[in-house]
Amino acid sequence: MLSHDRVWAAIDALAERYSLSASGLARRAGLDSTAFNKSKRLSSDGRPRWPSTESLAKIIEATGASLEEFTVLVEGRSGPVEPQRAAVPLLGFAQAGAGGFFDDAGYPSGQGWDLVELPTRAAESSYALKVQGDSMLPLYRNGDVLIVEPGAPTRKGDRVVVKTTAGEVMAKVLDRQTAASIVLVSLNPAHPDRDIPMRDVEWVARIVWASQ
Repeated sequence: MLSHDRVWAAIDALAERYSLSASGLARRAGLDSTAFNKSKRLSSDGRPRWPSTESLAKIIEATGASLEEFTVLVEGRSGPVEPQRAAVPLLGFAQAGAGGFFDDAGYPSGQGWDLVELPTRAAESSYALKVQGDSMLPLYRNGDVLIVEPGAPTRKGDRVVVKTTAGEVMAKVLDRQTAASIVLVSLNPAHPDRDIPMRDVEWVARIVWASQ
C-alpha cells in the first residue's frame, strides 16, 4: 500500500543510492534545497504533506533512475533493483571546443576519448564533459562531470551545453530559443548572459546528469 512514510523513505533511499543528501538530491533536480527536508514532510497542524508528482518526476530524471527502481524503494521490497551503470566518453571543455570529436549535430564521433563509468543509465549518444574553472559556480565546480545528451528535447529553464562555430563551449541555462537566436543565462553571476545568433551556434545539448 502506498503510504506517506514509504514515499518519503524512498526519496531518502534514492538520494543515498546516488551518494546524495536529501537537499543535494533536491538541488540536482532543480528544486529548492529544502524541498525534501524532514520539516517539510508535515504541515504546521501535523497533517502529512506529500511530495508532488512533478518533484518525483524531476528526481527520477535527475538521477537517471528508472520508475521501477523508485517503485521498489517505495514498496521496500527485498532484492532492490540496482542502478544500471554506463561507461560514456569523457572530454574536457577545452577538448570539446577543439573540434574533431563531434559531428555537426553534437554527437560524439571522434577518437581519443577517455571513458568514465557512471552510477546511472545513459542514452547511447550521451557523453561526459569535465568542468574546468569556476565559470559555472555555484552550481558546478571544477572537476564535476556533466552528462550531455545531444538530441534530447530542450525547454526554458533546462541546463544546456552550447558549442559555437568559433569553438567556444559553454554550460548555461536556456532562457529561450528561436529560429534567429538563443538566449542563455549564466550559472555564475560574475559571467554575462549570452544572446547568440543561431547562425553562430554549432549545437545545443541538454545536461541530463551531473556529479556533485
